[in-house]
Amino acid sequence: MAKSHAPKFLEIVNDAKSRVAECEVDDVKARLDAGETFHLVDVREESEYAKGHLPGAIHLGKGVIERDIEKTIADVDAPIVLYCGGGFRSALAADAIQDMGYTSVVSMDGGWKGWNNAGHPTES
Repeated sequence: MAKSHAPKFLEIVNDAKSRVAECEVDDVKARLDAGETFHLVDVREESEYAKGHLPGAIHLGKGVIERDIEKTIADVDAPIVLYCGGGFRSALAADAIQDMGYTSVVSMDGGWKGWNNAGHPTES
């Protein structure tokens, strides 16, 4: 069953997506397979992260990312890929940290659901 999001939520997501770079699940898989250096950040709730996440991902929930990003990733030019369940919360988080001066931020469209649907490996 597809998730039905509230219209106002979709409105702010679409607004954020107009300012945020996005990539596909397979793009992130290719970057990981190539050994590329970047920060992979799961912005879902802690309970979601604990059940499973992308290999090597760190957790910075959307609710605290603005508070904790500078302590966790001090370099504002470091490449960062954010993901969530489907690509909406990560777009909002990417928009927020771009406002804080982070310059190389990408939101993974499809998120955890897309990663799993593609059959890519996970860890818990």
